[in-house]
Amino acid sequence: MEKYTDRHKRPKPMNVEQIVKAAHFDYNPFVPLRYWLRTARTLLKESSIYEREGNDQQAYLLLFRHAQLVLGHLSTHPDAQQPENRLGLLEAEKEVNKSLAKLEVLKPRINKRYERYVQLVRDRNARAAALGRGDDRLQHNGPSDPAINGTTRQLAAGDNRDLAVKLAHKEIQRRATARRTPRQASASEDEEQERRIAGMWADWEEMLARDSQSNLDNDLNRQMQDIRLQIDDKKDKTLWNGRKPITGRDDTFNYPTVPEKSAYETYSPSPIPLSADKQSRAKEILKPPKVPKVPRKEHLGYENGSILCNQELPELPAKPPVSPYDFDTNSTAARPPQAELQPSTFTFKPSAYLENGQPLRTIFLSPDLRLQFLSIASTNTRANLETCGILCGTLISNALFISKLVIPDQESTSDTCDTINESDLFDYCDAEDLMVLGWIHTHPTQTCFMSSRDLHTHCGYQVMMPESIAIVCAPSKGEWGVFRLTDPPGMKSVLNCHQTGLFHPHAESNIYTDALRPGHVFEAQGLEFEVVDLRPGH
Repeated sequence: MEKYTDRHKRPKPMNVEQIVKAAHFDYNPFVPLRYWLRTARTLLKESSIYEREGNDQQAYLLLFRHAQLVLGHLSTHPDAQQPENRLGLLEAEKEVNKSLAKLEVLKPRINKRYERYVQLVRDRNARAAALGRGDDRLQHNGPSDPAINGTTRQLAAGDNRDLAVKLAHKEIQRRATARRTPRQASASEDEEQERRIAGMWADWEEMLARDSQSNLDNDLNRQMQDIRLQIDDKKDKTLWNGRKPITGRDDTFNYPTVPEKSAYETYSPSPIPLSADKQSRAKEILKPPKVPKVPRKEHLGYENGSILCNQELPELPAKPPVSPYDFDTNSTAARPPQAELQPSTFTFKPSAYLENGQPLRTIFLSPDLRLQFLSIASTNTRANLETCGILCGTLISNALFISKLVIPDQESTSDTCDTINESDLFDYCDAEDLMVLGWIHTHPTQTCFMSSRDLHTHCGYQVMMPESIAIVCAPSKGEWGVFRLTDPPGMKSVLNCHQTGLFHPHAESNIYTDALRPGHVFEAQGLEFEVVDLRPGH
């Protein structure tokens, strides 16, 4: 059932100084440079999506992190002098110039909103003090997460999977159309500004104003409404007909009244002479309609003392099914109108946190994806060969949706599976505007676990994106799992490990953990995905 968080529990907006403090990240020079370059490109993709959705705070954080990564670290990386990395570094440095320009545009906008918020809170507190009433609900200091601080409606992923599926279906289709026909599908500047004002940022201003008036001056407003109603009732009995104020509405909203006509607007129209023919036609038109005849009554008969009609009564229509959006015994929130089904209307809260306290965005995954992958891998499984696939998707409303299962060109053994021609894979992802969210692979004869080889492979994914997941399927055992490295100690342990053996131990016992039960991954029935096989001959 849909459960929307109460609007009064929304964290306050952040200023640029607070965002910069939250932009810190751990950099490790032992991670291959190619992973960091992919991370830089992923940061740009994410910031672009957040900016389109009107979340300037998170867009600023990611752009700042991108500039810090490229300018502060990658130029001095041990692999920076390798010929195969020079072109990637040059492209990253060009993108930094664009990022710096965007940061200059976003900075005053973010600070202005924050100052506006502070002023509204100050005014509200002053009114509260004048009335001798305290109200500190909006001074709630939420987590330092620019992705959700100051945003509109916040949703819990586990309680809103159906809504997430509908949102993903609509938004992914819209983006696909925009890539095919950018001119027709892209929004104009006015439309983007309208989305920004009406969605992500304007709501907390409206909320503050509404709370200030409704909660601090509600009694006085109600009295003024009653007096106004009495005055209007005396002026126009026909209009109001003695009705009282409708309860359940926001008492601070005054519907506009029709102004009385001034003396300068009164006039007496002169009669227009009509010909005899036109007068006759006008009389014909103005004739009152004829009263229809009274229909004949149906014959009523008697049978066993009861009155029956000759015609059978129609069956009562079946009651429409009750939607979980329409009624929720545990929540008073209503389902949002379809017009509000926009990414900027709400945001999904983090569903889990890393061991270091960093929030993890929700990943929505179709439960059918794993079964589809096992079907594709069945030939290799029978031959005792591993199969791997790449989980690709996109970012919508601060949640990650896996929408593509890409099968890359690969080489397999009974215990390993390595992708080859990675450039083809990343070219496809860039062309489709996809982000790499993790990977999936089989253990044909072994149990479901993360081998030491798997841990090192997944470390590269999780460096690029902390939410990245590894799905392991053990078809012979009927087992499967969704995992991530712990941080700490798992990530640092693997990054600092230089052993090359296929199976080697690590000192820490809790080096990885389940990401599904519990975790930041949620299965969403009905979430659509596409299978793309890049292997030659497939």
